[in-house]
Amino acid sequence: MNYEENDPLPIIDAHIHLDQYDIAGQRAIIDDLESPSSTLSGLISVSMDLASSVNNLKLAESHSGISPAFGYHPEQGPPSDIVLQELFSFMHLHKDQMVAIGEVGLPYYLKKKNPNLQLEPYKEALEAFIRQANTWNKPIVLHAVYEDAEIVCDMLEQYSVTQAHFHWFKGASSTIERMIRNGYYVSVTPDCVYEPEIHRLIEQYPIERLLVETDGPWPFSGPFDNTMTHPNMMHHSIAKIASVKKMDCRDVYRQVYDNTKRLYLG
Repeated sequence: MNYEENDPLPIIDAHIHLDQYDIAGQRAIIDDLESPSSTLSGLISVSMDLASSVNNLKLAESHSGISPAFGYHPEQGPPSDIVLQELFSFMHLHKDQMVAIGEVGLPYYLKKKNPNLQLEPYKEALEAFIRQANTWNKPIVLHAVYEDAEIVCDMLEQYSVTQAHFHWFKGASSTIERMIRNGYYVSVTPDCVYEPEIHRLIEQYPIERLLVETDGPWPFSGPFDNTMTHPNMMHHSIAKIASVKKMDCRDVYRQVYDNTKRLYLG
C-alpha cells in the first residue's frame, strides 16, 4: 500500500530534533507546517542538552505548531551536577511551554562502543528526570532500547510514571508486553517501511499506543536514501502500519493523530 493511493490526513511528528537541522532544513519544514494545503499539523521537537533546549524554545516561540521537549540525550558524556542543575532551572522556568521531558534515557549505543562505560551516572540523571516528570505531570520521552528498556521500565514503575514514550523502540517481545501492560507509547520512524524488526513491533503493539516520528535529521535508507528527513515521510509509515495491521489507512491516520494529541497536546 502506498500513501499516494489514499487521501492523506493530518499528521504530527512525535519526535524530531528540529534544532539540529541547518537553517534551510528548518525553513523547509516550517514552511510546510505553515502551508494551508499541508497535512503536517505539529512537531514535538526534543532536545539534546541545555543549549538545544534553548534553541527549541526559540523555535516554538516562532510557530504555534512546534511543541518543545527539554532534556539531555544519553548518547554523550554523562551530565555533571552543575549541568543538570542549570538544565532543571531552565526547565522549571519554562515548564508551561514544555510539553514533555526529553530526550532522556540510557546510552545503549555508546556502551556498545565502550563496554567499560559506567552506567550509574546516566541512571542517576535519568532518575532525576523521571522524578521531575512525576512532579510536573509531564510525559517523558525515552531513548531506551533492547536490555536498557528493562532498566528504564523498572525506574518508571518505581515512580508510577505512566506517560512514557519510548521512541524508535527495539527490544524483546517480553519487554514489549511489559510496556503494553503499563500503557506506554512507542513510535516508529520511516525505517518501518523496510525493517522487518519494526514490522513485528507494529504487529504486536496496540494501535491505541502507536505514534509516528522521524527522529530527523537522522537519515533513512531504502526509498528515502539521499533525501533530507522530512515529516512527510511519515505518510509512508502510516501506510505501512495500516498494511501490517490490516486496517483502513484513514483509521490509522485518525488513531495515531489522536494518540499524539492525547499524550502531548492535551
